[in-house]
Amino acid sequence: MPMPTSLPEPQAVASSITRSAIFLVATLADGDAHAETVRAWCADVAAVVRAVGHRVPDGNLSCVCGFGSDAWDRLFGAPRPAALHPFREFGAGERMAPATPGDLLLHIRAEAMDLCFELATQLLGKLGDAVRVVDEVHGFRNFDMRAMIGFVDGTENPTGREAAGFTVIGEEDAGFAGGSYVMVQKYLHDMAGWNALPVEAQELIIGRRKLSDIELDASVKPSNSHSALTTLDDNGQEVKILRNNMVFGRPGAGEFGTYFIAYARSPAPIEQMLENMFVGRPPGNYDRLLDFSRAVTGGLFFVPSADLLEALADRGGAGQ
Repeated sequence: MPMPTSLPEPQAVASSITRSAIFLVATLADGDAHAETVRAWCADVAAVVRAVGHRVPDGNLSCVCGFGSDAWDRLFGAPRPAALHPFREFGAGERMAPATPGDLLLHIRAEAMDLCFELATQLLGKLGDAVRVVDEVHGFRNFDMRAMIGFVDGTENPTGREAAGFTVIGEEDAGFAGGSYVMVQKYLHDMAGWNALPVEAQELIIGRRKLSDIELDASVKPSNSHSALTTLDDNGQEVKILRNNMVFGRPGAGEFGTYFIAYARSPAPIEQMLENMFVGRPPGNYDRLLDFSRAVTGGLFFVPSADLLEALADRGGAGQ
């Protein structure tokens, strides 16, 4: 995937994975005054991030702000990002990727939680009662980039120019160039059941060695392994997404989870991966990791470029 050139400055989509993160999903309150508050806030986000981050220059503080489909129409009207739509649900019954409410996403990252906490406090303070937070997750980096289930996460992430090529919108939607799409899901894990499996069985489910992170040979890797089902091919070229997953949990409450967050220049590859996992490729050949991991939230958001985010303060909503 070629890297887009001469684009508006993206938000901090491709920032490195930090030690701490806060994920905030909020819904918009009713009323034109509340919508105007959110629009005006768009012009302030970058300045607030700079002010908080300047206090700890090596803290690697960043924030990515995204908007859901319905929120975009209400806040900003037309034109709208070409591929923005409500989260698509996949699967059925207990193996389900559900859609849950969400108009605004904040992905805050830093090397220390105090920076994340301060930025979240400042940004939400400016929004006041214009939004209601419906999901808040405080994530942390787990040992050597390992997920809650003990396997290294994000090994195949694109980097550098390749990351921009797979995550930043270009000429295909010129009015929204420099933007990205982001999908989030919160997964809860049955750690007792998972840990009861022999390591060899876990490796067949994931498609990688647990200690070394080396991918299993094609001759032994099952077609329903997580690795196999989330690998996409387009005319001989692998299609990648950028994952920034983080671990979270409350041991006292028996809660052990992974916050899945993935960026791409189109929702299509992420949605294809979810369909492969929850429905199966072919149908029925689903991701056996889902026997131990349950998705409890799901949202799709558009991330405008940094330039457009600031300019959105002057946009009107539907019908304006």
